Amino acid sequence: MIKSLQRHWLSIALLSPSLILLGVFVYGFIGLNINISLTDEVGLNNNDANFIGLENYIKLLDDPRFHIDIWNTIVFSFSFIGITLALGLGLAILIDSKIPAEGFFRSVYLLPMAVSFIVTGVVWRWLMNPATGERTSGLNLLFDVVGLDFLINQWHLTPTWGMLGIAVPAIWQMSGYTMALFLAGLRGIPEEVKEAARMDGASELGIYRRVILPMLKPVALSAVVILAHISLKVFDLIIAIAGKQIALDVPAIYMWQTTFDAYNFARGATLATYILISVAIFVIPYLIVTNRKEKV
Repeated sequence: MIKSLQRHWLSIALLSPSLILLGVFVYGFIGLNINISLTDEVGLNNNDANFIGLENYIKLLDDPRFHIDIWNTIVFSFSFIGITLALGLGLAILIDSKIPAEGFFRSVYLLPMAVSFIVTGVVWRWLMNPATGERTSGLNLLFDVVGLDFLINQWHLTPTWGMLGIAVPAIWQMSGYTMALFLAGLRGIPEEVKEAARMDGASELGIYRRVILPMLKPVALSAVVILAHISLKVFDLIIAIAGKQIALDVPAIYMWQTTFDAYNFARGATLATYILISVAIFVIPYLIVTNRKEKV
């Protein structure tokens, strides 16, 4: 043990500052947040907070607003992740087929990824303007001009399914990033593998179904984890497009209002812990699987 430390003392010395900062400002604050969630702390100068155990967690599960948050998160996550994966894979296959001006199209698809969700929300707030009549603008105006009136809708103001409207700009922004992941995976598949499949009589569709897509499973898993992480903590995009509406409420917005508007720090910390747990459900299994593959 001592000899091992002596051999790696330089590596340990270089990593120590990062490990200390990580321990204090990440895991330390996570621990502090969980500790606050187990109390009844309310207000800025409350020194009389009492330990109440899991009471905040139990009450939150019975909160009708939290039920709305869960439903909205499910609708947004499934639509966002599913459509983004499909679009990203389709764009990657298209670009991998050696289309003319490949570099141009790749840059165009990747450009939205460089824009923040706030900027995206401001632009798409105008594009998805639900106003009708003389005030019609954005996509609804375009649909009206080209004769596609059946596509005119209320977007994020649609009852029950308004989160699908919120998912549209998120899909637009992240599909290029997903395309880049799949394109890297496609370019990493040896051409000899495809040629061997063709010599065995496989059609192009069969090659994709039985050879290429199975080999892209690790890429797809990585993309799902990244997109799930984004969808579970979406906040700024909704605020920029629709503001604080109960119909479009998600845990992150509920947490913000509870903590910084109502100063109910214990309840806000409880919401933050639920968000952390939901993200961990996706991230931790992914890290375990990745670590096992690296050891093999």
